[in-house]
Amino acid sequence: MTQSKTDPRVVRTRKLIMDSFIELSGKKEFKDITIKDITTEAMINRATFYYHFEDIYDLLEKALSEVLLVDLNYDFYQNDELDEGAFVRIFKAVTDFQKSLSARCHRGYEDTIARIIREQLEVIFYKMLLKQHEAEKDEALKMTAVLLSWGIYGVSVEWRREGQHRPPEEFIKFAFPYIQHGIKGRTGHSDES
Repeated sequence: MTQSKTDPRVVRTRKLIMDSFIELSGKKEFKDITIKDITTEAMINRATFYYHFEDIYDLLEKALSEVLLVDLNYDFYQNDELDEGAFVRIFKAVTDFQKSLSARCHRGYEDTIARIIREQLEVIFYKMLLKQHEAEKDEALKMTAVLLSWGIYGVSVEWRREGQHRPPEEFIKFAFPYIQHGIKGRTGHSDES
C-alpha cells in the first residue's frame, strides 16, 4: 500500500529528517554532512530518506525554502498591503534568515540560497501585487514581483556587507520612498540643491 505524501506519518517523518538536518548543520559544515549522518540523527533508514528527498542537495533546498517561508510567515503577508510596514517586515525576515544561515551552510551555497530567497519573495510580492492591482496586466505584475524580489535580496546582501551596523528595519527605510514613488523619490517634496 502506497502512502500519500500528505499522510500525517509521512509529514512527521519529512519534518524529522529536516529537523535532523538543521540540527546537524549547527554542528558541521554542509559539505561534511552525509546522508548516513542524517539517517542516524533521525533514526530512519536510507530508503526512507530517499522516499522524501532525491539527495542531500534536494534536502538543503527544501529545508531552506520551508524555513524561509516560516520566517516570512506567508499567511500574514497574503493579507497585508504592500506598504512600508510590509517591506520592513519582509526585509527583516530575509536578514534574520541570512543571519541564521551564516553559522551553518552559507559558505559555498550562496547561489542556491540567493535563488531560494528570490523565488520565495517573488511569490509573495506577486500575490500581494495581484491583490492590490486586480485590474492590472498580469505580466507587468510578474515583472514587478521579480524586480522587488531581486531588489530586496540585493539590499540584504548590501546590509550584510556593510557589517550590519544598522538594524535592518532602519536600513530598508531609506529606500522605501523610491520604492513607493519611483525614481523621483518622495512626492510632494521639492528638490534641495
